[in-house]
Amino acid sequence: MPHFTAADGTRLAYEDYDPTGSGEPIVFDASWVLDADMWEYQIPFFAERGYRCIAFDRRGHGRSDRPSTGYDVDTTADDLAALLEHLDLTGVTLVGHSFGGAEVVRYLARHGEDRVARVGLVAAVVPILVQTEDNPEGLPEAVLEATIAQLRTDRPRWFARQAQVWYATHLGNDVSEALIDWTLRKCLSASPWAATQLMRSMFHADHRAALRAITVPTLVVHGAADTSAPVELTGRRTAQLVPGCRYVEYPTAGHGLFVTHAEGLNAELLELLKS
Repeated sequence: MPHFTAADGTRLAYEDYDPTGSGEPIVFDASWVLDADMWEYQIPFFAERGYRCIAFDRRGHGRSDRPSTGYDVDTTADDLAALLEHLDLTGVTLVGHSFGGAEVVRYLARHGEDRVARVGLVAAVVPILVQTEDNPEGLPEAVLEATIAQLRTDRPRWFARQAQVWYATHLGNDVSEALIDWTLRKCLSASPWAATQLMRSMFHADHRAALRAITVPTLVVHGAADTSAPVELTGRRTAQLVPGCRYVEYPTAGHGLFVTHAEGLNAELLELLKS
């Protein structure tokens, strides 16, 4: 598996599928505590249609290095920039899920749109989660501290409790126990240190100004049953901030809509790519 090197020397793993040798590039940016493997319902679909599909493992995740530092959205957005520079990508479509969506938005804020043609934000944790004076509907700081305390007490139990609601199986989404088990093992494979530090950064990051400044075609997709990134706090507000974006909301989707609603999501992304 190839690697590239971030600004601080961290080696980050990536995958690059380009069957035709000249496909239009899509970079898939994974969720918090998941790695490039999460995109198995998207990468084959688009690679078979002639697109160049690239995905990477964030620092502290998958096959990448696990340094002591760099677990903030500014640094991880710079890691994304290092990947685009390493492969010299232009005209790229950036697709980010959850924290990956926040990374994409922060990348645009820090590095601009010169290399970017389109953006897909899937269940993204933007614009801002934390409760502040100018964001009274946000989540109190105590919610973050309670979650981190649970992760540090019994991380496997915390993820196990999230599994069913992650895929909204109570709404009839057909997800096997084997797939849920695979997801849990993937989540637990991330560095515990990375998980908590990234959660703090994710919780406090403010992307409102960056979202207003996006000028490239943008797709925002969210699930109405998302408990990890509540739609009224994230997806719907994001759609109001990004000028001219297309917003799609699935009534029965949770945070794991890249699996449960893969067919619809892929169709929406394909429409974005052809725009």
